[in-house]
Order: sequence, then structure tokens, then C-alpha cells
Amino acid sequence: MAFVEDLFKGNIVIGLAVGVGALVLGPIIVPAVTAILRPAAKAVIKTGLYAYDRGAEALAQVNEQTGDIVAEVRSEMQQRADTGEEARRSATRERRHATTGSAVEQRA
Repeated sequence: MAFVEDLFKGNIVIGLAVGVGALVLGPIIVPAVTAILRPAAKAVIKTGLYAYDRGAEALAQVNEQTGDIVAEVRSEMQQRADTGEEARRSATRERRHATTGSAVEQRA
């Protein structure tokens, strides 16, 4: 950067020559640079879109698998709750039966 600053400080003729050179070579250099940078930019964008699509697909698979696991766990929890409720009912019946049976035996 200091080189460019020093170049323009010394002589106005050099500054004008650089300006004219840029005007003359600009139309030649810009299309050449554009021809090189445009395919590179397209390749970068294409790679980004590909990575985004793959990431979205992977996320959808993880979401589906997680949903399946959550559904399985809820089903197991419901089965355990139903089994626990049935066990409590059975225990209550047994206590009632034992209490009723011992009262009948005591009367006899």
C-alpha cells in the first residue's frame, strides 16, 4: 500500500499514466477477470447448495428417527403405567379378599 502512495506523491505524470493505463486496460482486464471469477463463484455457490441440501436431508432423518424413538418410549411408559395400574388393582382385590376371608373365618 505504501508503494502505491509513494507512486502518486512524486510526479503527476506517473499518476496520469496509471490512470490512462487503467482506462485502456480496464475493458480488457475486467472481462478476463470476470471470466475466471464467475465460474469460481458458481462453483462455490453450487457447493454451498449441495452441502445445505445434504444437511437438510440428514436433519430430516435424525428428526424422523428421534420421533420414532419418542413414540416407542411413550408406548413403553403407557404399558408400564397400565401394568402398574393393573398390579395395584390386583393387590387391592387381594387385600379385600384377604380381609373379607379372614373376617369370615373369624366368625366361623
